[in-house]
Amino acid sequence: MIRIFIGYDPREAVAFNVLSHSIQVRSSQPVAITPINLSQLKAQMWRGRAGLQSTEFSFSRFLTPYLCNYDGWAIFMDCDMLVLDDIAKLWDFRDDKFTVQCVKHNHVPKEKTKFLNQPQTVYEKKNWSSVMLLNCNKCAILTPEYVNTASGLELHCFRWLSGENQIGAIPHSWNHLVDYDPAKPIKEISNLHYTSGGPYYKEYSNCGYADVWKREREYMLFAGKN
Repeated sequence: MIRIFIGYDPREAVAFNVLSHSIQVRSSQPVAITPINLSQLKAQMWRGRAGLQSTEFSFSRFLTPYLCNYDGWAIFMDCDMLVLDDIAKLWDFRDDKFTVQCVKHNHVPKEKTKFLNQPQTVYEKKNWSSVMLLNCNKCAILTPEYVNTASGLELHCFRWLSGENQIGAIPHSWNHLVDYDPAKPIKEISNLHYTSGGPYYKEYSNCGYADVWKREREYMLFAGKN
């Protein structure tokens, strides 16, 4: 069973559901998809919303190992994504010598705001934590108490690890930053990340690969005879 945790924000409910659908229809192995939903985590997540926090799951994503009882592996993903490949291929990159594996972006956005006029922040390792393969056995430090009190930079820059050698890499295709990374044919992309704003927002209805996301949404909504 591939355990997948997806950040959930009520303002992006459609994104969560389309992403979940995109994973389900392409996976060659059973998957268990769990939303990281603050309304279901009131006993585990009590920190107030930070001024630079753009989504409800900015910090709660780091509860994934806790929700897995610090056992086995799990995938965390932001909800503003669209998987175009078999998620089992990402799962196969698990390597026990690492605590976390991710795409090691060098992402330095120039704009000041993104979707819903949220602040666009620049920091070391930006977007590394948007797709993570987590070796939950090695993440015991990520208790609810720690996640609720650590700074955003401490969490997202992986300062909770003892060294950079605990961070492994996965192929860039598994976190393609739409309208930042050079455009590529769809067959070369495993996961689209609409990090500045997805086509479910009017202001971004014509963003890169918007047609791909809209087509997936229609596929998800289809009911009837083939």
